[in-house]
Amino acid sequence: MTRRILGPFNRVEGDLTLTLELDNGVITSAEATSGLFRGFERILVGRQALDALAIVPRICGICSVSQSVAAARALAALYDISPPPNGERVINLIHAVENIADHLSHFYLFFMPDFARDGYAAKPWHADIHARFKAVAGSAHAEMLAARATLMRFMGTLAGHWPHTLAIQPGGVTRTVSAAERVRLQQWLGAFRQFLEQKTFGVPLATIAALHNGAQLQRHAHDYPTADFSRFILLADELALARLGPCHAPMIGGPSYLEGASSWSPAGVWRDGQRGVLDTALIREHSQRAWLVDYDARHPFTDDTVPLPDKPDAYSWSKAPRLNDETAQTGAIARGLLRGDALLEDLARQHGSNVYSRVVARVREMAILTLQMQCWLDDIELAAPFMTALPKHPVYSRGEGLAEAARGMLGHWVVLDGSRIQRYQIIAPTTWNFSPRDNAGQPGPLEAALIGVHADDAQALAVQHIVRSFDPCQVCTVQ
Repeated sequence: MTRRILGPFNRVEGDLTLTLELDNGVITSAEATSGLFRGFERILVGRQALDALAIVPRICGICSVSQSVAAARALAALYDISPPPNGERVINLIHAVENIADHLSHFYLFFMPDFARDGYAAKPWHADIHARFKAVAGSAHAEMLAARATLMRFMGTLAGHWPHTLAIQPGGVTRTVSAAERVRLQQWLGAFRQFLEQKTFGVPLATIAALHNGAQLQRHAHDYPTADFSRFILLADELALARLGPCHAPMIGGPSYLEGASSWSPAGVWRDGQRGVLDTALIREHSQRAWLVDYDARHPFTDDTVPLPDKPDAYSWSKAPRLNDETAQTGAIARGLLRGDALLEDLARQHGSNVYSRVVARVREMAILTLQMQCWLDDIELAAPFMTALPKHPVYSRGEGLAEAARGMLGHWVVLDGSRIQRYQIIAPTTWNFSPRDNAGQPGPLEAALIGVHADDAQALAVQHIVRSFDPCQVCTVQ
């Protein structure tokens, strides 16, 4: 039995270290360590409720809009208000831009460069992947960054700036949209769409959205082998990535991109091929293996975050969230399954959640969500209101806000004492996916997905692929 420590990982927001136990090169146990304490949940205590809108976006520099959306929804529950349809449409556009940009960065900058490493030099596809995706030097990077910059112009118009916008409020958005601005937004969206169709997919986005099973996806890759998505599909098949890093935990998602009483991405639980209801009352946070005061497993409405850095047997600053005492995974694949995506349902039936299906879900979501953005733009009623006025005082003493960041379900839970925050708890997607062991000793989803993997090569490439398929954002993990 040998021990191997990997980390801190590069191309990760925040600090991540893995401690692996190996027997003849095969992982028998894994511990995921989030090594940086943030303290945002404690910073918020005692402040006015609306201060959360200025503070929580600063948790992260790449998914700050998701934090804003979750906070605004928690506050909307406190004040018992809802945004008007225009407010929802603009929030959806701002949020979609951030999530699509995140997917784009993940695929081109975080995930694909690992296949350009020297460990794959003997593969027949390595020269092509190296030329296209090598970190910094690959031909895809400049093209992708230019397209991403075009998409991010939405933020200047609708959000004022990014990250850390204050445009998103419990009652909607502070920014209206004029006819001329909508035309500019449509032009920018069209330019970004052109990049996806010419470089990422090689076909119109509607063609990607119409793929219904894994066989069709494979045929697409063979028909358009020079498209960037196809390059991944073909090498993934050769490397059997559909069998790497399986995770059998139930998949969960929160409501995102609200449209009146419904949402484009519905909340729910996916288990054994069936969609079920997400009951957030069953969520508990475990802290036995975290450097925090060890309370009994508590719901976020009653939990606290009290540092205990010298705690024995702890190995992470992250708590271990559980749903009805079970681990749960979250991400684009969960969203797709809960949305009824036939392609992802087919992939899930074959191999469940794994490196291949998790990445396919994120890249495919770029196409589908870009098409949906056009609908939200078209539906904006220029003369209608974009904001509902906020009551002078909160109506309720506690509120829950759920949203879907690029990496999965994000939840904010706030409890008030009068008008001031008494307790504020946040569970981010990476808190679910990269959680440490819970009070019963259950490993988190990433820890479980690593068991049985061969990790005896110098670069531990298989481990890298599994970690990056979940795409950790450690600064959101620890509040």
